[in-house]
Order: sequence, then C-alpha cells, then structure tokens
Amino acid sequence: MGMLEKPVRQSVSLSPDLARRVRDLAKTKKTSANRVVVDLIEAGLEAQESEKKRFFDLADRLARSADVKEQQSLKEELARLTFGD
Repeated sequence: MGMLEKPVRQSVSLSPDLARRVRDLAKTKKTSANRVVVDLIEAGLEAQESEKKRFFDLADRLARSADVKEQQSLKEELARLTFGD
C-alpha cells in the first residue's frame, strides 16, 4: 500500500465575479468553495487531456486514411479543434 500524498496549499486570486460564482455554486452543492475550485480544476484538466487525446486520435486516423473524402473531413475536424469554429 502506497503512502497518501500530502495536499499542497495553493493560493489563487479570483476576480470578484468569479469568486461570487464559485461561492454560489458551493452553496448550491452544499460544499466549500475550496472543494468547488478543486473539482473545477480537475474537470478542466481532464477535459484538456481528453481533447488532446481526441486530436491525436484524429491525426492518426488522417495518417492512416486512404479515402480522400475522409481525409478532407478529418482535416476540417482537426482545424476546428485547433482554431475553433
């Protein structure tokens, strides 16, 4: 059994509007603002990793594709991921 890692205290400055939104969300979820911030950071990191994986999966499909129509579709999807809509 591995040792549990000790939490690291980190100070973060939020705009007043964002801090209010975090407090409101904490109140709605009946939890602390700290817990809400941690959950949002974890969700953001997971979303970023998922988007990165999707990008590389599409790039791999593009490299393996022999179909011109599929290649064009994959190129367009990669461009949307990279540059937005």
